[in-house]
Amino acid sequence: MIECFLHAILGIRSVATQKTKVLFNEIADKSWEVYQAETLASFAQRLRRLKEWGEKLGDSRLKDKLLKLCNKKQFFTYAYQQETAHRTSNMVDRLMDGMDRFIYAARYFHSTNKSAENLIRSYALIHNFSPSCPQTIKKYDGKISPAERLNEFRYHDNWLHNLLIAASRNGYRRIPHKAV
Repeated sequence: MIECFLHAILGIRSVATQKTKVLFNEIADKSWEVYQAETLASFAQRLRRLKEWGEKLGDSRLKDKLLKLCNKKQFFTYAYQQETAHRTSNMVDRLMDGMDRFIYAARYFHSTNKSAENLIRSYALIHNFSPSCPQTIKKYDGKISPAERLNEFRYHDNWLHNLLIAASRNGYRRIPHKAV
C-alpha cells in the first residue's frame, strides 16, 4: 500500500496550534524538501535527516506526529518503485469528494446493502458518462466523457443514450449478426 505523503503532513497540521505555528511551518518546509526528492535514495536520505532533526525537538504532539511520519518510510517509498505511482492521493480525493457529496445529498444509505450498492453504481455511471467541461473535452481531442476516453469509442453522440446503451449491454460490445 502506498501512503499519501500529503495526508501525513495534514495529520501534523491537525495537531498544530497558534503557539506552535512557527514550528509547524518549519516542519512543513522541511517535509516539502523531503517530498521533492527525485529518487528513492534521495528521498530516504532526506527523510532520515528530517527524523534526526525531529528527534532533537522538545516534547510536543508535533514531534510525535513528525516521528510517526518518518517511521512510515516503507509505505512512502513504494511510490518510487512504481514508475506510474502517485505520491499523493489528490486525484482520488477529488473523485471521492464528489461521491461523498452525492451520498450526502441522497441522505446516506437506507435499507439494504443492495440499495447502497445501487446508489454507488448509479453515481459511477453518471460520473463516467456525463459530459466533461469544454476545456477537458478539448484537452482529450473531443472525447466527451471519462468512459469514452477509456474505451476510445462512443455508442451514440448523446451522452444519455450512450449511458443507456452501455448499461443495457452490461459492458459487452457484441459484433452484430449478419443475415444469411
